[in-house]
Amino acid sequence: MTRRKKTRSLADKVTIRTGKRKDYRRWRHDNPDQLQSTPRFAAKKRDQRKAQAASKLERQRREATTLPLHSQNTNASTDSSQDS
Repeated sequence: MTRRKKTRSLADKVTIRTGKRKDYRRWRHDNPDQLQSTPRFAAKKRDQRKAQAASKLERQRREATTLPLHSQNTNASTDSSQDS
């Protein structure tokens, strides 16, 4: 008669586990409406987003180049397109 192979982890074999990360992840997945971030974490993320937006605007201002989209003869180009 052969012996059964020992498993390293009993996490999936146990049916009732309380306080474990896997249980919390499953509960969090099943109940997304009951989750709420802590005020400290929300404030931290809000500050990070503000800083990121400010640095993005500064980078855009610094690296922006003006493109010659409209030439000086805007009337001449529109007149020629209307004739055809």
